[in-house]
Amino acid sequence: MNPTFAAVCRSTVRLLSTLPALSLVLTLAGGTGIAAAVGAAPTARGAGEYFTDVELVDQNGVRHHLYSDLLQGKVVVINAMFTSCANSCPAMAARLAKMQRFLGDRLGKDVHILSISVDPENDTPERLHTFAETFGARPGWYLLSGEKENVALALKKLGQYVDEPDTHQSVMIMGNEPTGLWKKAMGLAPAEELIQVLESVLEDRQ
Repeated sequence: MNPTFAAVCRSTVRLLSTLPALSLVLTLAGGTGIAAAVGAAPTARGAGEYFTDVELVDQNGVRHHLYSDLLQGKVVVINAMFTSCANSCPAMAARLAKMQRFLGDRLGKDVHILSISVDPENDTPERLHTFAETFGARPGWYLLSGEKENVALALKKLGQYVDEPDTHQSVMIMGNEPTGLWKKAMGLAPAEELIQVLESVLEDRQ
């Protein structure tokens, strides 16, 4: 039996009222009950089996395996996007640009930012590269697309799959893969608040 996301999470938490723009996550994937996972010990094997090593392609045309190349051993910030999105995607990318400045040298070493296209048929590496350049993406910020079925699987594992690109969620998922702590925040919250959430994930604080 394949593990559920809940089985590989230690816990997920609601962001507190001190950060009113941020919201609770009870599920990250396909109706999985994350709240039931509080106290569960994450395992690399379970996480690897859940996320799988489905192959994605970044803005430079480089192929990556979802779990072993992008998630394993990292703190991650993940959002769904597409390059022809005119509103929420550029706004979230601007916030991610501020978050990457906060991260400094940790980006690409301890932390990855993963922006996964919900429009893989149109978002070629060339289009993703242009988008990345617009927001000054540095090494460690991966804009990802690939074969349609591969991208769909990755998005489903993260609870971000949609049939129509315009209906994607404007959220950011932040996870500490080694500890199993995951949080979900409104992607259009002020960058300063998102950075506070990221700090708590980096420090493994609920």
